[in-house]
Amino acid sequence: MIEQTHLDAPVLELVTRERTMALSTREWKFRLAGYGYAIKDVAGEQVVTSLLKGTELGKLPHTLH
Repeated sequence: MIEQTHLDAPVLELVTRERTMALSTREWKFRLAGYGYAIKDVAGEQVVTSLLKGTELGKLPHTLH
């Protein structure tokens, strides 16, 4: 179950910045892992998670899919 629907502004900025610099989705996910984040599919939504704690941080905006 997704607890938080929106990402905090600093995390969203990082995810967005890394997406614009990456040439592919695979590279983007690899770059995010370097910052301790991952993207997983939950109930049809893409969710940003913390790799360290395994917690869901919030839904990824559809514009970044």
